[in-house]
Amino acid sequence: MIKLRLTLAAAALALSGGIATAHDYTAGPLKIEQPWTRATPAGAKVAGGYVAVTNTGAAPDRLLGGSSEIAGKVEIHEMAMNNGVMTMRGLPEGVELKPGAKLELKPGGYHIMFMDLKRQLKEGETIKGTLNFEKAGAVPVEFSVQSVGARAPAEAHKH
Repeated sequence: MIKLRLTLAAAALALSGGIATAHDYTAGPLKIEQPWTRATPAGAKVAGGYVAVTNTGAAPDRLLGGSSEIAGKVEIHEMAMNNGVMTMRGLPEGVELKPGAKLELKPGGYHIMFMDLKRQLKEGETIKGTLNFEKAGAVPVEFSVQSVGARAPAEAHKH
């Protein structure tokens, strides 16, 4: 009876869909962890994307931008406090990935900017995209869409 309940619970979990969890990717010496974004209200034209990238190599690389099925343009941006005022600016040269270092793109700092959104992003779905690196090239990834107010990705399931 317990085995049947566990089997039914596992089947229900598999069928429920639930919240999408982010995945990890590798591109040469780059380790790309848990790309994610937030759900957007209807009519929104921009969304932020977040990811951590570790450069395990001996040479620097550079995250230049990307592309996505849901946006007309994908850029790297930075938010910072300047004299008590939060500012945001595009980084046309991207952001450097130093050898042996981890770069975290997260709310309130460096982030991916999805611009000219083609549709609303809904919690629980995944969004296909590509991150473009100076040396590692184009890396296909999927962004998990978290809640509107999420501050971090949902905990990925480890097997």
